[in-house]
Amino acid sequence: MSDEFNMTMRKFLKQVGVTSQQAIEEAMRDAGLDTTKGRSFSAKVVLTVDDLDLVHVVEGEIAGRTE
Repeated sequence: MSDEFNMTMRKFLKQVGVTSQQAIEEAMRDAGLDTTKGRSFSAKVVLTVDDLDLVHVVEGEIAGRTE
């Protein structure tokens, strides 16, 4: 793959990561929730690239402090 392709893909994925974290943090604040309370949330991201007929799903858990 070309350097330009790799650079633009990494830039896109970084933007996805940063903006997703911001959206989750904002939703937590709006819900009045504290991340230190030990509560966890199931999360799912669906990445689609229409021109490649790609649907990629990532599922996981986001956990607050458990101490």
